[in-house]
Amino acid sequence: MSFKKLLILSFVASFSIFNLHAENHDTEQNIIDKAKEINQKVKKKQADQQLNISSEIGKEEPLPLNDPFVGDASLGGASTVSVITNNDEERAQMSLYNFKLVGIMNGEYESYVSLINPTGEIVTLQMNEELSPGIKLVALKAEQAIFEKGDNSFLVINFKNQIKETSEPF
Repeated sequence: MSFKKLLILSFVASFSIFNLHAENHDTEQNIIDKAKEINQKVKKKQADQQLNISSEIGKEEPLPLNDPFVGDASLGGASTVSVITNNDEERAQMSLYNFKLVGIMNGEYESYVSLINPTGEIVTLQMNEELSPGIKLVALKAEQAIFEKGDNSFLVINFKNQIKETSEPF
């Protein structure tokens, strides 16, 4: 009888182990299924967000093809510098008439001005430096640069690209 009890007990134990293993397998499968569902929900939410972002970005305007700091030279157009002077011969001799004012930098010890020509070359001058022979940077204001042309003759250029000749620098 003890053998029969031992045999029955071993059968019951083996069935319970198989049953536990089967239940454990089912719970593992259930966890995997839940993880797949959560993963699908997350992917759907990300796709919705991406669709929303792309619809928002689609409303932006494209960037211009020309450089706004170069002006008309990037389009191959003519320069729009307006000159206030008396004769055309002076325009041809003055190299400042070929430039536009694009930047003024004032510092405690040094000051600079940046000019650009129709081809897009930027020239940066320090105070008292010559742009061309006889044309020297002598003063800077908030919106204009003053060049000395000669004795009691000055050229003033502003950000509107207007150049005028004066006998007084200020």
